[in-house]
Amino acid sequence: MSSAPTAHLDYVNGVNQQAGILGGAKKLARLAKAWKYYNQVPISSFCLEMRAAQYMAAQASFSAALHLGGYLEWLDQIALADMNNPTGKASRFFACSSTTIKTTALSNLHTAATRARKAVTAEQAWNIRQALDYLDLLFGHQFPKP
Repeated sequence: MSSAPTAHLDYVNGVNQQAGILGGAKKLARLAKAWKYYNQVPISSFCLEMRAAQYMAAQASFSAALHLGGYLEWLDQIALADMNNPTGKASRFFACSSTTIKTTALSNLHTAATRARKAVTAEQAWNIRQALDYLDLLFGHQFPKP
């Protein structure tokens, strides 16, 4: 696979600096990578970062819980589809190294998307304790306790 690290960084930084979401693309990527790490999900960190930038490019603002939930649901809906390189300077890339690994990752992703949505729903209902419990599940019991 060909790569263009400077072009990729420029793409993520460009989205990250958009009005309304200042810093949101990188924050979302960090949250996704933390989820991946704490749950040992076999998804490429590079793919999570590039998809986070792609997702945030279409957003007008950034809210951590809301957008993490939407992002995970979106990844689940598109079934971790292969991604054309948005910079046009390198080849297409994949979320997982094999179809077997992708099956495992999709199962983890579906569970995560459900938990994230439940956390957002609980937060919107002002049930903060329940929202935090779902976030704790989402992050493999590594979510900071208040």
